[in-house]
Amino acid sequence: MPKLTRRNFLQGAGLAALGGLALGGLSGCGEGYAVAEVPTNMSRGDFGAPSWLGQPPVVKEEDITETIDTEVLVVGCRTGGLPACISAAENGAKTLGIDRTPTVKDPREDIGAINSKKQQITIQEFPEMAIDKKEAIEDIVRYANGFVLYDLVKLWADESGEMLDWLTDIVERDGLFVMEHEGGLGRTDQGARDKAYATGHSPQKTDKGKEIEDLSFGKYLMEYAEEQGAEFRWSTEFIKCETDENNKVTGVIARDVADDRHYIRINASKGVILATGGYGNNLEMMEDRQAWNQALRIAAPGSGGNPTGDGIKAALWLGAAMDPIGAAVTFNRCCIKPDQTAGDGVVGRWFWMGEQPFMKVNLNGERFCNESGPYDYMLHSTYMQPYHTYVTLWDANYPEHAKQFEEVGCCRLYPFDNGAMNNIPMQVVMGMNDKLIEDGYIQQADTIEELAEKLNLPVENLVASVEKYNAAAAAGVDEEYFKEPYRLIALDTPPFYGVRQAAWFLATLDGVMINTNLHPINEKGEQIDGLYCIGDCSGGFFSVSYPNLMTGLACGRTFTWGKRAGMLAATGEA
Repeated sequence: MPKLTRRNFLQGAGLAALGGLALGGLSGCGEGYAVAEVPTNMSRGDFGAPSWLGQPPVVKEEDITETIDTEVLVVGCRTGGLPACISAAENGAKTLGIDRTPTVKDPREDIGAINSKKQQITIQEFPEMAIDKKEAIEDIVRYANGFVLYDLVKLWADESGEMLDWLTDIVERDGLFVMEHEGGLGRTDQGARDKAYATGHSPQKTDKGKEIEDLSFGKYLMEYAEEQGAEFRWSTEFIKCETDENNKVTGVIARDVADDRHYIRINASKGVILATGGYGNNLEMMEDRQAWNQALRIAAPGSGGNPTGDGIKAALWLGAAMDPIGAAVTFNRCCIKPDQTAGDGVVGRWFWMGEQPFMKVNLNGERFCNESGPYDYMLHSTYMQPYHTYVTLWDANYPEHAKQFEEVGCCRLYPFDNGAMNNIPMQVVMGMNDKLIEDGYIQQADTIEELAEKLNLPVENLVASVEKYNAAAAAGVDEEYFKEPYRLIALDTPPFYGVRQAAWFLATLDGVMINTNLHPINEKGEQIDGLYCIGDCSGGFFSVSYPNLMTGLACGRTFTWGKRAGMLAATGEA
């Protein structure tokens, strides 16, 4: 294992690990500083490796009872791994995909791209949806406060449209799916603070596809990969990479988790592609790298993966560098009961309507920010409020209000301007809300006073806040927080509703630093040959906030990287 210097540690451990370190303690950075003693406790916050990193597992040769030879190995077969398998196989490589799940799972389905053919069709009717590539690139950099590799952002902007066209041909090959461009920008004429981009694309089942009971997007892509010659092995857990004397990755050690848990050596002569996801379920990494998101987090049931940072750690063991700051994409679409507050370990429920920019207050019953904007802007503002928890309020007319909000992306509750379907119809959401009322999450009342009591909020404060908000709505001007007039809608028709909310955690976004050929790089910028990192285990693209108003950006980046990595590994181009 490469030596972990203090500089390596600062890159790997993240800002949270620096909390207890005085500047004078960073010894060895220049003449006149004493060298710090080796600590006895190597836990988070001490000099040395962060405790979550640990050491590469030692697997005895006699315990490796199976060997597989392939050319391209893809580790993780979902949003990044499935397109990587397809691309590698299409480019003529003997390809194997492994995953610890027992069967294929659906990839994410809001896929962000610029200049796809589907997008161009929409733009012919709605020219305002044309995207200035330079502006989009600069906005991504701005959301990240500059903590990105600019060339990676440009790479997505340049190659995502081609990727989407490639994927569309696969999806629409036999009439079971159609790829739809999500053509919607919201209102652009009333001073929105944040610009939206119509980048999203989603596969939808056709009438023919709906007749097939077990048809799924993931299974459909897997079957196409198999048609191209790729093979898959499920219930196979990644352990670590193997290298030659030049530190080039030659394959991996894996483990069967379905039967006898034997170890497997998989040799990959052309390359290993890590598509293992982030580390959202590695609580030690989360506390170390982004404790603020842990404080906002509500555990809610979902069908996501179980990413524990295995691919990230494997690359770090080989000397790769990691993004300097922890980051995540968080949704304000789950809720808790009126006697609960946010924080990891609190179990809540899905509240799909949670992103809608209805009036929101803190636990003192006071409004505190512009409710209209990117998901995590709202949540980061919530972090500054008591108990990192807020309350969303709405009235009996909420279905019409949600239509008037004209949201974009996956939170939209009505079809898009160009006729594309939204993710979950409003009627379904209303049914979900009724169940949350029945189960004691959403509170319903005939007066604001009664609602405040049910939500455990100060009655006088909430009444005053609602009266002030309603006055602003009547005037059409939000003097407090500058919300767009068309989203500034009074709460004046009983029954009134409210629910406590915080963050539903979708994915971590910081990962291993990579170059434009998707190889991990060390702190000198030198690449690790034979290895590619894609999707949420790769870094250099996001930081601080997720630009969700560029619909499907994370998913689109992952699909684009998957297609590119498969091609590069198979052809040996880079």
